Amino acid sequence: MYEFLTSYRYELSYTLALIIFLMIIQFLMKKAANKVGKRSEINITRTRLMFKYINILVFLIAAFLLALAWGVGFTEVSLVFSSVFAVIGVALFAIWSILSNITSGIIMFFSFPYKIGDTIKIHDKDIPVEAMIEDIKAFHLHLRTPDGELITYPNNLILQKAVSLIERDKRQDDGKEAL
Repeated sequence: MYEFLTSYRYELSYTLALIIFLMIIQFLMKKAANKVGKRSEINITRTRLMFKYINILVFLIAAFLLALAWGVGFTEVSLVFSSVFAVIGVALFAIWSILSNITSGIIMFFSFPYKIGDTIKIHDKDIPVEAMIEDIKAFHLHLRTPDGELITYPNNLILQKAVSLIERDKRQDDGKEAL
């Protein structure tokens, strides 16, 4: 054990420093996402979804940097990552709407002006929709029509269509008047 520690002391110290650094970065990114979520009054489940995305990003960065730290050459690491991303890219190209909806969900987390409980009208020339936002998921919105019908509307389409606010959720307005 002592031989292992002495022969790999630089790699072990780099690994420890990298893990501490990435944990601090992860903490700061989650704190920033939480602050944006609270300031924008975003539902906690949507904030937790951002936490998952942050965890995946930090894990990929850690895998790349730790591979470099333990002696895997830059060309080998870049070959592995480019191969993995090429396979993922081909798979996602086949189902591009999933990637588009996830990206739209991230954009909506930071800059979507409507909240859960708001009644909106989507100005779609084929099928106009007037409904209350029941939930905002990673891939789609759950909209409830006045008739009680549940509509799932893709996130990428909600960003492409004109949307009007019909009625703001009264619970949000009541809380702001108290301040």
